[in-house]
Amino acid sequence: MGAVVVNRQDRVPVAGARLAAAARRALAAVGRTGAAVEVAVVDDREIRRLNHAFRRVDRPTDVLAFPLEVPEAAGGLVGQVVISAETALRQARRARVPVALELDLLVTHGVLHLVGYDDRDPLEAELMHRRESQILGARRRPPARLMEGLTSA
Repeated sequence: MGAVVVNRQDRVPVAGARLAAAARRALAAVGRTGAAVEVAVVDDREIRRLNHAFRRVDRPTDVLAFPLEVPEAAGGLVGQVVISAETALRQARRARVPVALELDLLVTHGVLHLVGYDDRDPLEAELMHRRESQILGARRRPPARLMEGLTSA
């Protein structure tokens, strides 16, 4: 199946094809090549609303994941990843990396959440970050300073 990217904001340029490829790469890495994921890129206002509605946290966050397992016969939908482009841009600037790399990391992080990875515990977070680095590969491997900002806040 693959990935569908929906850009619902206009403040930060987003390369939809690159983001879809990152999502497909993450799905393949976890053995879900037949699955599909939707990636919604939104602004801080929208992700704050979603974060409050679903997690009772009244502030923007970088990425939210909404798992939705649908049987393979129906296309194997895994769920939706929602990314705040504005938060991604701030984090990329703080880490001194291109925003495209930050977005690659966030979609990878979101896909891992969809298939069961968790980062609430420091040990689990380390395992998840190590897996993200493996998926992103040597060419796109995020610097350590970027990984430090990715938590389940």
